[in-house]
Amino acid sequence: MKWYAIAGICVLGAGLAQAGHASDVAPPAHFPTSEAARAWIDADPGVARARHQAQAASHGGAAVAASPHEWTLSVDAQRRRYRDVGLNSAEWSAQLERTIRINGKAGLDRQLRDVEASIGEARVDEAKHASARALADLWADVIVAGRQQALLGEQVTFAGRNLDAVEQRKRAGDASALDVNMARADLGEVEREASLAASALAKAEAALRARFPDARPGPASSALPEPREPQWPQAEWRERVIAESDALRAADGEWRKARLVAARARADRVPDPTVGVFAATEARRNEKIVGLTMSIPLPGAYRRELTLQAQKEADAAEALVEQTRREIEREAAQTWEDASGSLARWRLARGTAMLAADNARLMQRAYALGEADLQSLLLARRQFLDSSRAAVAAQGEALRAQMRVLVDAHRIWGLGDE
Repeated sequence: MKWYAIAGICVLGAGLAQAGHASDVAPPAHFPTSEAARAWIDADPGVARARHQAQAASHGGAAVAASPHEWTLSVDAQRRRYRDVGLNSAEWSAQLERTIRINGKAGLDRQLRDVEASIGEARVDEAKHASARALADLWADVIVAGRQQALLGEQVTFAGRNLDAVEQRKRAGDASALDVNMARADLGEVEREASLAASALAKAEAALRARFPDARPGPASSALPEPREPQWPQAEWRERVIAESDALRAADGEWRKARLVAARARADRVPDPTVGVFAATEARRNEKIVGLTMSIPLPGAYRRELTLQAQKEADAAEALVEQTRREIEREAAQTWEDASGSLARWRLARGTAMLAADNARLMQRAYALGEADLQSLLLARRQFLDSSRAAVAAQGEALRAQMRVLVDAHRIWGLGDE
């Protein structure tokens, strides 16, 4: 991938990021508000870790820009004895020296400081993006599990009515004790599944609190929010996902850093000289000495090989940018297909569930009037449950996909402000 293509992506990303907060989409009903979600995301340990790592990288970059070379002070003291005259001489010497960066290395080090800071910011935003994905998925798990529990509660009531109808017909002599036992067993099975649904809801809430301790979804709603169609064309959404990708920003930053490191290695083919001043006194302070020193390493194969290594690492970082871009494009295509496909599947499942619910109610009425047998009643009730649970699961899948579309495009919870 050419450098100007990558630069174009980054410029597009910067432009879209500036307008990102203005195009935020309101979260679906029963999902966290932007204020609450941002507070929970900022407190996520993964985000805190990325923030600390970014600060550490910033300090490391500042250290590089300040130069690893420092002043070195050396002091010597000695006592000399002259045997011919039997006198002693107290002598000392002091030297102050420092290695000086030449060949543009100081400027390259300052650029490395800046790119380290930009990489750290990208890593923090990447962690926030991952945290937002997790929050959306865990929150959806809770509200879907809550709806499943409410659905099973409705089914317990429905199965209880079936049992009442069977017992009423038995009292009228139109049903056997076996029919009553079958209806009671059907009710027991639904109650067992209702208990499983309650456990599933408790586990979903525990998983959410483990990741986001302050997150507290409201009471389980009798209805889930209805998934919505994306508010922009697929091509526009795909471009925004690529432009807003924090992973791509980080990979591009690593490539820029690798290029600077390679340039620094090339500049280091010319070694830095060490210069200093010194002073000394000898011969019973009769001799005063001052002078300058300079030492220059002679470059050889070691520096040449380091330069070649740094260049290849820059080439590898460039390939990583292209690899990351392709992975993001693949994930974007899959996310869009999941969103559109799950929406269609939910609509089909909803229609089937509505028909099954009507059939179950009609069958219950028909059985109470003696116009249907028990097996047909129980079968209709099971079909009602299966289709309703499938519809809730499909709706939950569509909601997760819708949230993933919004999160990946940074159009929810203020992610576009980062």
